[in-house]
Amino acid sequence: MKILVTGFQPFGKETKNPSYEAVKLLPNEILGAKIVKLEVPVVFGLSGEVVAQKIREEQPDIVICVGQAGGRTAINPERVGINVNDGATPDNEGYVPSGEAIVKDGPDAYFSTLPIKAMVQKMVENDIPASVSNTAGTYVCNHLMYSVLHLLHQEFPAVRGGFIHVPYATMQGNFRFASMPLSEIAKGLELSIEACIENEQDITASHGATH
Repeated sequence: MKILVTGFQPFGKETKNPSYEAVKLLPNEILGAKIVKLEVPVVFGLSGEVVAQKIREEQPDIVICVGQAGGRTAINPERVGINVNDGATPDNEGYVPSGEAIVKDGPDAYFSTLPIKAMVQKMVENDIPASVSNTAGTYVCNHLMYSVLHLLHQEFPAVRGGFIHVPYATMQGNFRFASMPLSEIAKGLELSIEACIENEQDITASHGATH
């Protein structure tokens, strides 16, 4: 088995992005599966193209994209990516979209095909704060999630894929916001990958939200 795990470059005023910094800490093999790591630009359009090229090159069995969600208090496997680009801040090439479709005439949304509830359960059982998220936002993270799931649906229907958001890392020094040690974020990702390997189908569990 081969698993492609991606993380983002820094963006905004940050010099580090915990998504890729944590991905770099992952072992090269987890439960017998080869882990392929990729750093992705924080750029609408290009992010999806870079990952699509890597998927076609590596032919992975699972694709897990990881991004930073500053202000969140837990590691969040995302349930759904929506077909819209709407930027609150410019991407790393200065582009700010305003409600544009990611794929013209594409479906409104794609649901993750990862076992997101099993991922959360495995993290929580190992004392890693985690919960299912029902919004990946409308920035580059959502763009990448939707783009990857669209590609898999069109070209690689047997490949499972999805997205995980992680909080700030304590090394970033954003003390006004919740953060986690980078080692804990990496451990959460490793546990999530283990859950994906162990669970071809998701578990039955209640992980909904009232708002």
